[in-house]
Amino acid sequence: MASSVASIALIVLLSNVIFLVHANDPDITSDFMVPEGVMLDANFFTFTGLKQNLWGAPKDAPFKVTKASLLEFPALNGQSVSYAALQYGPGGINPPHTHPRSAELLIVLQGALKVGLVDSTKNKLFTQILQTGDMFVFPKGMVHFQANVDPRYPAVALSAFGSANAGTVSLPKTLFGSGIDQDVLAKSFKTDAQTIQSLVSANTA
Repeated sequence: MASSVASIALIVLLSNVIFLVHANDPDITSDFMVPEGVMLDANFFTFTGLKQNLWGAPKDAPFKVTKASLLEFPALNGQSVSYAALQYGPGGINPPHTHPRSAELLIVLQGALKVGLVDSTKNKLFTQILQTGDMFVFPKGMVHFQANVDPRYPAVALSAFGSANAGTVSLPKTLFGSGIDQDVLAKSFKTDAQTIQSLVSANTA
C-alpha cells in the first residue's frame, strides 16, 4: 500500500516537473544566443522599433500593436521577456484574446483604458478602468481585452511578457476567420447561418 502511494506521488511529481519544463521558454546554457551570421556588438542588444509608438493615436486603424518579441528582436532568444506597445484610437479596442505562453503586465502610458479578463474556473468577468500610470496583470492563457472608452482622445499602453514569444490567439479571428464549419459555429452559438456568415465575412476581409 505504502509503495503504491509512493509510486503515485512520484508520477504526480514527475508530471508536474514535465509540465513546468514545457510551460516556459527553454533555459539556455549560455549568456545569450546569437544567430549565425550576425555581428555581435551593442546593436545586437538594442531595439528601437517602439519609440514611435509610445504616444498618440495609431494611423489608419482604431488599434495598433507594435511588438518587440523574438521575431522582431532576436537578442530575446532564451531570455524569457518581450514587450508590446499598444495604441488605441478614440473608442479603439483590442478584442478578446489569449496569450498561451505568458502572463501579460500592462501599464497605461496615456489616456485611460477599460480592461477585463475572464477567469477559467467560474467564467467570471473582472473589469477595471485604468488611468495613466495604472497597471493590470492578465494571467497566462486567460481571455482578456482592452478598450479605450474615450470617444475623443487616444490611449497608449505598454505590455510586458514573461516569454520571448508569448503568442496571441484572437478569439474573433480564430472562431470566425479560421475556416471552422459555419454549421458548427451556428449550432455552437445557437444562432442562424446568416449571422455566422456575416461574422465570418467580417473576420476574413
